[in-house]
Amino acid sequence: MAIAIDAAALGKRYVISHRRQPYVALRDVISQHAVETARRLFRLTARDTGKAAEREIFWALRGVSFAVEAGERVGIIGRNGAGKSTLLKVLSRITEPTEGRVRIWGRVASLLEIGTGFHPELTGRENIYLNGAILGMPRSEIRKKFDEIVSFAEVERFLDTAVKHYSSGMYMRLAFAVAAHLDTEILVVDEVLAVGDARFQKKCLGRMEEVGRSGRTILFVSHNMSTISSLCTRALLMAQGRLAFSGSVSEAVQLYYSDGSASPGKVDFSGRGIRIGDDAVVLHGAQVQTAVESTASEVFIGDALKIVLSLEVLKDGGPYVANLHFTTADGIYAFMSLDDSGRMTKAGSYRVTCAIPRSFLNDGMYFVGVAVSSFEKGVTKVHLYEESALTFNVVDPIEGVSSRAGWAGPVRGVVRPKLDWDVDRLT
Repeated sequence: MAIAIDAAALGKRYVISHRRQPYVALRDVISQHAVETARRLFRLTARDTGKAAEREIFWALRGVSFAVEAGERVGIIGRNGAGKSTLLKVLSRITEPTEGRVRIWGRVASLLEIGTGFHPELTGRENIYLNGAILGMPRSEIRKKFDEIVSFAEVERFLDTAVKHYSSGMYMRLAFAVAAHLDTEILVVDEVLAVGDARFQKKCLGRMEEVGRSGRTILFVSHNMSTISSLCTRALLMAQGRLAFSGSVSEAVQLYYSDGSASPGKVDFSGRGIRIGDDAVVLHGAQVQTAVESTASEVFIGDALKIVLSLEVLKDGGPYVANLHFTTADGIYAFMSLDDSGRMTKAGSYRVTCAIPRSFLNDGMYFVGVAVSSFEKGVTKVHLYEESALTFNVVDPIEGVSSRAGWAGPVRGVVRPKLDWDVDRLT
């Protein structure tokens, strides 16, 4: 297989100033020049001149090496500040690396920030042609894709309006449509898709799957592990500016959640000062529990477990219905469960528990999305939805109550319930 991207020992260094920059007059420039000249002549360091605390060297990337084959769909994951976006900017040739090198075979279309590559004074129509020209495409080739781009972006009415008047959603829709439809060999997408509504996000992901099937190379940064799992064929895990892991998506996701920086089996939104919900219902926290652990990130296949939610109803109404959505590390939507008790109708604090029986889930990693809805006159209103709020790993010891009956190989399926069987000997 041909190589599309080859990165070797990439590093990106920034200088952080800890001093507020005042108005600079000519005498300040002359004075600073004299100081720098003296430093060079007398080999003084910043520490010698009392300036050590004013500047700091920060490596956003350091020693990052990897290769991407043509046609691969590579997810890039990591905590905030891990260097993901900086890496994409280097690969997109927006930022020059401080050290190392990157070689790219093919044209790159990137969607890193809203409006990247767009001129605000030009219309949507003009920006489509501008982006195509930047990518080295002839006008005739852009014209073939033009109607498809406009239809996908849903901006027909505003096509001849300057994009500076577009909303952030319109901007993003057009930018994604251009990047995803022009015939480039490599598509680079940051988590800018989070700006769009749920319907358009689904539309974008569907388009990216089509792009992947067509043989184009995709690099995709996201915090949504189920999306990474369903879209990507391989993953890179970034940590503190370095490449911590390169390999299968499921292994990368497990490492992402097992690095000790967060408890995947518990989340406390109130402690972070984050409001999840609307003016009717708010989610304060959620956790996975077993009979022996109040917070569990790893559950044995024979253990019963509970998903416990801490909710606050702010006004009478409803009934408000809590529901959970389970997804595997491979991006398969496993199942959903909802509370049909109808008990959440009055304002107050609630502890809502969903019990999952032992020997129900197959081994592997699961993500739990948490939502609360209400129904009125046939219309569903979603008061909150936190995708992948929790994650836990079901471990199979391959003995005892693991429902294997001596079988040692992998058992397929999302669930593996321990059902009742009866065998009668007839002769």
